[in-house]
Amino acid sequence: MASPATTQTVRPLDTLRFDASGPPRITGVVTDHLRLLGARTDRRGHWDAPASGTTLTGGGFAPAHATATWADPASGLADEATVQAATGIMAVHGRRDGSPRGLAVDYAATATAVLTVQGLLANLVGQARGAAAAPVTTSADRAGLLAVSQYLAAAGADEGEAAEIAPGGPPFTSADGILFELETLDPGAWAAFWTALEAPADALRAGWRPFQFRYATACATLPAALHATTRSHGWDLIRRAAALSGAEVCALRPLADRAAEHDGAAPWSLAPSVHGADAAADGPTPAPTPLPGPRHGAGGRAVPAAPAAGPLSGLTVLEAGRRIQAPLAAHLLGLLGADVIRIEPPGGDPLRGMPPACSGISARWLALNRGKRAVEIDIKAEADRGRLRDMAAHADVFLHNWAPGKAAALGLDADDLARVNPALVHAYTSGWAGRLDDAPMGTDFMVQARTGVGEAARPEGESPAPSLMTLLDVMGGLLGAEAVLAGLLLRERTGRGVRVDSSLLGAADTLTGPALRRAARGENPRRPAGFRRPLATADGWIAPADDDARAAAGHDLRGLPTAEALARLREHGLTATAVTTDLSDLHHDPRFAGSISRDAHGAPAVPDPWSFA
Repeated sequence: MASPATTQTVRPLDTLRFDASGPPRITGVVTDHLRLLGARTDRRGHWDAPASGTTLTGGGFAPAHATATWADPASGLADEATVQAATGIMAVHGRRDGSPRGLAVDYAATATAVLTVQGLLANLVGQARGAAAAPVTTSADRAGLLAVSQYLAAAGADEGEAAEIAPGGPPFTSADGILFELETLDPGAWAAFWTALEAPADALRAGWRPFQFRYATACATLPAALHATTRSHGWDLIRRAAALSGAEVCALRPLADRAAEHDGAAPWSLAPSVHGADAAADGPTPAPTPLPGPRHGAGGRAVPAAPAAGPLSGLTVLEAGRRIQAPLAAHLLGLLGADVIRIEPPGGDPLRGMPPACSGISARWLALNRGKRAVEIDIKAEADRGRLRDMAAHADVFLHNWAPGKAAALGLDADDLARVNPALVHAYTSGWAGRLDDAPMGTDFMVQARTGVGEAARPEGESPAPSLMTLLDVMGGLLGAEAVLAGLLLRERTGRGVRVDSSLLGAADTLTGPALRRAARGENPRRPAGFRRPLATADGWIAPADDDARAAAGHDLRGLPTAEALARLREHGLTATAVTTDLSDLHHDPRFAGSISRDAHGAPAVPDPWSFA
């Protein structure tokens, strides 16, 4: 049981200590985040252990323990490369190029680490609210399935994608050799940009749909004429065309540039509410009563109910999220037991209709929003904003990813809502967190371009290119949920509401941390040529474990079926696994036996990323 309010607490894990051991690619991030949250340790731990074990003690809490593994040993998945291969990460990331490709960053390991910290924080929040301590377990294979959950849901839908899945996509190249990303959500700005560069009218019309849906398909079959157009103009002219049209462009920046400007800031910030002092004097704030009302979707459509168990059971989260980042953060909080209420515009979230659909609802939307309630609010109307303030008065968390400054303009910023609920955790998941003066639009691919992710994702010898898999939106959602949990724990320990900010910039820095440290030391930040490149077989692809990749590459496997190729490598003591190329095959993949189900609409659903027992 947690101690009474600790007014000296500044960070959520102040006065707690931890011990950690396990694979450094997982445990290193866990350790960094626990320290940033205030915990201390005197021991480095055993970094060669096959599983990551972390224990938090002190602060009046019972010990909180978390275990993170790569996967069930029976699956044969033993490291980052094999997890990426099996879960479909390599397949989705490789769509732009037409064949599976490994991410040169440790994406599954980093996601696993963040999920591990989430589990520890949820354990402590539950204890502070009277629940018993429960050890948490997570694994990299489940983290990988979560990362591709939208793509998996689409692969199992009743209909095809809205745009073709075929090789192609940005970045573009200028006449003077500048690689750059283009971003706009407005078809008019898209047309104006290409018209200013004198692109063929039929090409710009044909290019809009694949460009618009590249977030969903992880590729964009753009007409070759568009790439030819940018290669015929210098960078200065391209920038002027963007400025005049309302579109935005961002040159791909190297990791060395990001390392030079990196301020070492945490991927999130927590600030106690200035309106919570009176609540602090009375001790920890009890959880408000959950908002009443049946579970329903916009327009009265049923939404399957989430289980009521979990360390956040009894807490209410209001989510005003768009696209991926905030909805995923709220989805994770719902999986931990919170009652999540989506704030949707009149008529409901338009993304409910985004193809492909399962039983008439977007499969991709269901992957992020199943189990949530929905309330339609017109935030442009003062009366509806008043309704939202009333709802916030009885909630525990208000989470949004509106454009910068929009919450303040609507009177719904942290200070505004703290006046009606001093104990509220106000969470903002943004693109840049206001940390860069020259930041472009804060979308996934633009942040990848600006922060060097496009370089980190590919090994030496390959042209930098942001992944068209939504790497940062997903990682940003994971960090957003972690930050909310940290805010809830800080609230429980101080009795005050908390403002929580997280960002895609923080996600990029977390993901590229090892590469940024290499760059800061003057070393080559990129992985060596051929790193995590799958090997072709007669009927598919296999991925060797990172430590065995060099030896595996010495075997000619192209004439062997995949099963025989794997057997040959195993005869030589080498670890490898088959690369998943069709995500719909994951339902029957013995490496994930029984873990992938279908929801009430028939959409594929990945397993919860943690278990508490």
